[in-house]
Amino acid sequence: MPKKVDHKKRKQKIAEATWRVIVEKGIEHASVRNIAEEANLSLGALRHYFSSQDQLLAYTMELVKERATNRIERIAAQNIPLKEKVIAMLLEMVPTNEQTRVEMEVWFSYIVHIRHKKDKKSLEADGVYEGVQLLMNTLQHENLLKAEVDVEKEAEALYGLVDGLAIHALFEPAKLPKEKLKTIFTIYMERLYK
Repeated sequence: MPKKVDHKKRKQKIAEATWRVIVEKGIEHASVRNIAEEANLSLGALRHYFSSQDQLLAYTMELVKERATNRIERIAAQNIPLKEKVIAMLLEMVPTNEQTRVEMEVWFSYIVHIRHKKDKKSLEADGVYEGVQLLMNTLQHENLLKAEVDVEKEAEALYGLVDGLAIHALFEPAKLPKEKLKTIFTIYMERLYK
């Protein structure tokens, strides 16, 4: 009887092998052949799931987004004060541990890669701006923000802060450990609260 294969897990295994290749060798080495080797699969087995490098990279990026979104949704479901949730969610948008550093490095590599392709497809948003907007709108709806806060402008500013901290935390993690990032986000948000 043939062995039953969990196709979703197999695709995730391939995506994680792709992440390792990108982090260790750079996205220019993320060929289907190198990824198949890293995943301990034959080229044919990998091509069963992904017929091209572009398809594989797109799935790999989708998995990065999905995992970050799942972590944020788990925080949103927790029974903790909203202000604590906001900080915890913001910390999921920046690299604070090995796993999120890998995801962030892969995401940035992909953005640069797709941006310079001749036949570039539109790059899907990473969801960070939309997430920040939702946080700000929720805080306004819950009447936690000062009356003079311009929610739209503050969402833009917070988005810029998240992106800037993400880049610096990725390249200089010792200078921006999780506790320091938490302090920065807390200071920023406290000035907006009533």
